[in-house]
Amino acid sequence: MVYADLTKGRFSEVGRAYSLTIVTENRIPHFHDFTHARCVIKQMQSMHDSELLHSLAWVLMPDHLHWLVTVDSTGLSEVVRIFKGKTGFILNKHLIRQGAFWQRGFYDHAIRKEEEIRAAARYIVANPLRAGLVEHISDYPHWDAAWLVD
Repeated sequence: MVYADLTKGRFSEVGRAYSLTIVTENRIPHFHDFTHARCVIKQMQSMHDSELLHSLAWVLMPDHLHWLVTVDSTGLSEVVRIFKGKTGFILNKHLIRQGAFWQRGFYDHAIRKEEEIRAAARYIVANPLRAGLVEHISDYPHWDAAWLVD
């Protein structure tokens, strides 16, 4: 898929929940390294704390991030641009490298109904189970949710 296709018709609605997928450049599994993963998670927390978005659930896989968020008037594309810019800068510096850290664009899916939000959160945090990385989600260190996922 061409990057332009990912942004075609993209509109973010204030208060709407969105499921995002953001992938590392060339799908390099940078987040096998605990320190690299924690750099990304720290930035996610910072964006939540600064109220650029409201983080509902997320899981950081070895080469990509699944993130369930709501946004304010800043807008989805701008929030992702800020996130990718800050994390890319920090991690490139840490890794002593240059160039793109994240793939261009991102995938998003608007959650249409309030009752689908918890189902989306469950799906997101279960990714390490489906990928065979762990047998129990409690064994995977890089995930969180705003509520207990039952």
